[in-house]
Amino acid sequence: METNLVMEGVKFMFLGMGTVFVFLIIMIFSVNLMSLLIHKFFPEPHVSQENASGSTQQDNKKIVAAITAAIAHHREG
Repeated sequence: METNLVMEGVKFMFLGMGTVFVFLIIMIFSVNLMSLLIHKFFPEPHVSQENASGSTQQDNKKIVAAITAAIAHHREG
């Protein structure tokens, strides 16, 4: 009688684990499909290399200035 209960427990364990595994596989494929569709219909805008380096340096300078001002303000109290 106990062997029967143990075997049923093992069956339910594998059934549950198999269900979770199948669900995760379906979820991975659906997320990849959604990602492909989003990239296809909403591509990221391309920035030319000439403008990218200049604007990036200015953005970095603004970020450094903001961080410096925040630290100075924090030290003042």
